[in-house]
Amino acid sequence: MTEEIEKIECLIIGSGPAGYTAAIYAARADMHPVVIQGLQPGGQLTSTTDVDNYPGYKDGITGPEMMEDFKAQAERFGTDTRWGMVTKVDFSKRPFKVEIDDNTNVLAQTVIIATGASAKWLGMEDEKRLSGYGVSACATCDGFFYKGQDVVVVGAGDTAAEEATYLAKMCNKVTMLVRKDEMRASKAMQYRVFNTPNLEVLFNHETKSINGEKGVESVTAYNNQTNEETTIPVTGFFVAIGHKPNTNLFKGQLDMDENGYLIIEAGTSKTKIPGVFASGDVADHVYRQAVTSAGTGCMAALDAERFLSSLK
Repeated sequence: MTEEIEKIECLIIGSGPAGYTAAIYAARADMHPVVIQGLQPGGQLTSTTDVDNYPGYKDGITGPEMMEDFKAQAERFGTDTRWGMVTKVDFSKRPFKVEIDDNTNVLAQTVIIATGASAKWLGMEDEKRLSGYGVSACATCDGFFYKGQDVVVVGAGDTAAEEATYLAKMCNKVTMLVRKDEMRASKAMQYRVFNTPNLEVLFNHETKSINGEKGVESVTAYNNQTNEETTIPVTGFFVAIGHKPNTNLFKGQLDMDENGYLIIEAGTSKTKIPGVFASGDVADHVYRQAVTSAGTGCMAALDAERFLSSLK
């Protein structure tokens, strides 16, 4: 006897601000959403210490606590939150066949993708050791905590230039470490960097170590031309070498840009497949904030609800 495949009205893949907000709206619309939490339940925010820029938390909150609040609110309206990883999807026909943990299949009438993006890191042990204690991959998230202090930014593209000039507005001094003898950033962004008085660029410099026991105290960099080492006293170390959207699962089925971000219809969360929607950092390489992710999660749930209504 063949086991009947579970049928789900709204399947949400991912559990950050986008996924949980989508779940809140979908549950309130009686779409009985099921959230598959993924490899990092709660998303990138679970690796962040203090979140001070999300509306409603007047005293701030830690990232993990905030995601627990999101989850609890979604479950209060009936969201079914499940451990697991989506390992395969088939968007060729609806209902969509989705495989979880390599062994369980479900059929979904609608799918909301909220798998997020992962910051690219240098791959140093010091990064892991001091992550959340002076090491960050988001200046707009964490820059506030370094007011009047000295920080280092690693990177050479537009993201690094933008983060460095953003930090320079509030920090005492910003030092950029650029691996090559030139920046990859656009001319306009380079102009901003070189015309910011408290921002110094060290070309041909790479990070040797991030120093400190309970927090960042200094960074040792070396000149890859001369091998000379420089120790820079700082309290913050910002890695700005880009993000990678978690979209490998959808290759060959959904349209993506050259960096792997899902392409959606402007002003909506709709992918090219009717009934499949994308929200959060998986489709956003510009803002990448918790509040914008939550907003697109709301959009995805509303789009999914309207899609299902149009079928009746």
